[in-house]
Amino acid sequence: MNHNTPLSPRPLSHLSDVQRRVLSAAQLRHHGVSAARSAAKCRPGGPWQQLLPGVFVLHPGPPTSEERLHAALLYAGRPAEGTLRGVPAQSQPGAAPAPDPAPYGDTMVTGLAALALHRFSSAPPLLSLDQIDVLVARTRRLRSTGFARLIRAHALPRAQEITGVPVAPVPRALADAVAQLTDANAVRRLLTEAVRGGHCEPAAIVKELNQARLLTRSHVVDAVDSLLAEGRAIAEDRLYAMVREHGLPDPLWNVDLRLPGGPHLGGVDAYWSDQAVALELDTRAPRHDEDAMWSEYARKREHLERLGITVVHITPKKLRDAAEQQAMVVRTALMASDDRDPAAYVVVLPR
Repeated sequence: MNHNTPLSPRPLSHLSDVQRRVLSAAQLRHHGVSAARSAAKCRPGGPWQQLLPGVFVLHPGPPTSEERLHAALLYAGRPAEGTLRGVPAQSQPGAAPAPDPAPYGDTMVTGLAALALHRFSSAPPLLSLDQIDVLVARTRRLRSTGFARLIRAHALPRAQEITGVPVAPVPRALADAVAQLTDANAVRRLLTEAVRGGHCEPAAIVKELNQARLLTRSHVVDAVDSLLAEGRAIAEDRLYAMVREHGLPDPLWNVDLRLPGGPHLGGVDAYWSDQAVALELDTRAPRHDEDAMWSEYARKREHLERLGITVVHITPKKLRDAAEQQAMVVRTALMASDDRDPAAYVVVLPR
């Protein structure tokens, strides 16, 4: 007897509908179906099909988009020979079937397929995609084949589960999608929807694009510039709402500060002149010139604080997720002004 064939085949009742329709060769062996029997069922006119090496769909018609997703994941995450998802194939007669862990290892859908699962309207429908991108560990010894395109990662992100499928987070999925796209408008639409739809902040997207070395492509750089402008406009709207909804005193908006007859100190997003409190939205994104940008940013803050001006930094993410907490930070800075030495006089100009 083949040592990979279980003594007591397991029933399929514990599997979901799609898992019953799409199975790997290892899973079929675990359920008592030999390789020869699988091959026979996939002959022309037979009831099964082999979608990818070692992956079968148990019906003769065209696979659904969901079946293609699961097939690509099963191919990329298939277990080592002689095991099923970390469970030994050999089982004791009469043993109750144990629940199966996730069958896909640490693989996950990425690229355009992942964005479609994240419900991006600008991503093509799943069924129209010729290939499904699957993110795998760099050490996986598999090749892309058929509609399964493998993308290797030095460090895998934490997957999100959507409709039972492990999916890469939006920033990583965007980077993998953009890497395959040459249409500038398509890239711009995807990046813009990520920010407008509240999927993630611009800085997270730019970080992934930078790590993927995509910021050397002119159409990607142009899209990123539009993305950062879009993200800043959204963050400013949230800042206005925070001041209004949490009862903070009205500041002077978007102003430049300079010493009387002296040098320009820099621009700030909001300034409470009576309390000498300045607020800056930290919308920096990691780029190739990040060190220079940060040095300038830090210099401005240190100069203002030496003049007795308190500088509050708020990130767009904190504005989105914890506006009440950020309002409290600003309120505390305003209240603390009574306990500080008077700040130097500065000229405030519209920016």
